Amino acid sequence: MNYIPPAWILFFGALISPIFLPGARKWILILTPALAFLYILNLQPGTYLIVHFFGFKLTQIRVDKLSKIFGYIFTIYGFATGIYSFYLKDLKQQISSLIYMGGALGVVFAGDIITLYFYWELMAIASVILILARESKNAVNAGYRYILVHIAGGLCLLAGIVLYINHTHSISFVHFTHQNLATYLILIGVLVNAAAPPLGAWLPDAYPEATVTGSVVLSAYTTKTAVYTLLRGFPGWEILIFIGCLMSIYGIFYALLENDMRRILAYSIINQVGFMITGAGIGTAMAIDGAAAHAFAHIIYKGLLFMSAGSVLYMTGKSKCTELGGLYKTMPYTLLFGCIGALSISAFPLTSGFTTKSMIIESSVHQHLIWAWLTLEIASAGVFLHAGIKFPYFVFFAKDKGLRPGETNKSMLIAMGFLSFLCIFLGVYPQVIYKILPYPVAGYTAYTPSHVITQMQLLMFSALVFFLLLPLLKRTDTISLDTDWFYRKGGKYAYIFFDKTLNTINYYVDKFIISIVKLICSLFSDFIANIALFIFVNIWIMRGLSGKRLEIKKQTLYYDIKQDLMPIGIGAAISGIFLVLIFILGMKIW
Repeated sequence: MNYIPPAWILFFGALISPIFLPGARKWILILTPALAFLYILNLQPGTYLIVHFFGFKLTQIRVDKLSKIFGYIFTIYGFATGIYSFYLKDLKQQISSLIYMGGALGVVFAGDIITLYFYWELMAIASVILILARESKNAVNAGYRYILVHIAGGLCLLAGIVLYINHTHSISFVHFTHQNLATYLILIGVLVNAAAPPLGAWLPDAYPEATVTGSVVLSAYTTKTAVYTLLRGFPGWEILIFIGCLMSIYGIFYALLENDMRRILAYSIINQVGFMITGAGIGTAMAIDGAAAHAFAHIIYKGLLFMSAGSVLYMTGKSKCTELGGLYKTMPYTLLFGCIGALSISAFPLTSGFTTKSMIIESSVHQHLIWAWLTLEIASAGVFLHAGIKFPYFVFFAKDKGLRPGETNKSMLIAMGFLSFLCIFLGVYPQVIYKILPYPVAGYTAYTPSHVITQMQLLMFSALVFFLLLPLLKRTDTISLDTDWFYRKGGKYAYIFFDKTLNTINYYVDKFIISIVKLICSLFSDFIANIALFIFVNIWIMRGLSGKRLEIKKQTLYYDIKQDLMPIGIGAAISGIFLVLIFILGMKIW
């Protein structure tokens, strides 16, 4: 049986959107992800729609349990964002959102690395439009930086793919078992999209500058397609354990320093993706299941947190913690849903984070990776500090700034209510997600007395630390410097350096070469005429010609040669003499 790629359903929605009125376009954003979900639900395992391309077979659809679980959550979340953005009338954002989500589905179901690369780059193009759509100076600058970083990552990915194909003569997207230049370049390209340090600063730089809807959509897809690619292509690569653990701590550190609420949540994405990358690096069945399950749950609760923050920004026009506070009085439902998201990301019992994140931590224990287990436990405590407590406290409580915006619109509340239900449902009935994981979940139970008690102790201790250190955690109206500073500031000075050095060298080299070329051209431009004059002037002198008559014949001959008016006999004689000279010179050289 042949299928069409699930991505095409969303692309079709984007294609037909312009012909509908704004009221009808809103429903396309909701219905196309829902149709794609039902379509994926009925896909049977296997490979379909194979296209011949320059001697290679491009597999447009590869269906297995790993691709389906990411397909499920991408479409479920797309459905939720469609509801959330029901108020939106901007055609540009609507079309780019559908293309972006479709590109993510294309990556997930791609059966070869060429198809994957095509959808990978399509995502980058669509996502930058969501950032630029805000049309502010900061958004435009962030969008330019964003696309430059992703171009660099895409070039690494492309170079790795080319080298891999040249080495293996295969384009199959499989587990890369050999660690060489090709696979490391592919890995670097994927890690750029995963926001791994030191090239991860693009995420908190760009996502908070997007529109309200744009940041909600962006929070789910780019980093999770990278996680999927790592789970598919690089399971068991030990370097990913170190990178993942570093990300889990790095994200916490910066989230605690941040003042902007959406930047807090952006750094939190880096922290949470670190858990998933660690799972990919461990590479066991439990670790891969845990990473896939955690990606599923993370998209839901992180999207819920971005929706909550977006609703606050939509109603108040403010995003900094120093400008917010006291909103619990007029935005109680937004507060409630935001707190559910905060508890879920903190892995509070009876929420989805508790039943998924713990699988990764447990897998590190099974592999006797004590240092990784300790790092992830510390990171879990830090998550509760920055996203579980700091975000809701400083936005909805803290010092009342006198803001009375009222509750956000109904479509936003419905979307947040839907995701809140999923957070709790998957926390109470984790078997629903366990059944669709790549490997059978055997011998693992989240709700053991020791696990519940340990997690509650960790969370309560984190809460105690937060309130004891609250004076130190209060933010000021400042920004925190990240690695993006180097290409923000360094880029300008690098341009000046290269302009003054390389362009100066280029100028003088060009001038030197051109002068030599001009000299050579001047020597050879009259070469034939000078040879002819030398020969015939001597013949004319031997014949007794001199004075004014000789000068007239010289000028006439020179003019005829330059104008290509030379008699055939003279031309043939010159050519013959020229050939004889070449022959004589050649004989001497020989």
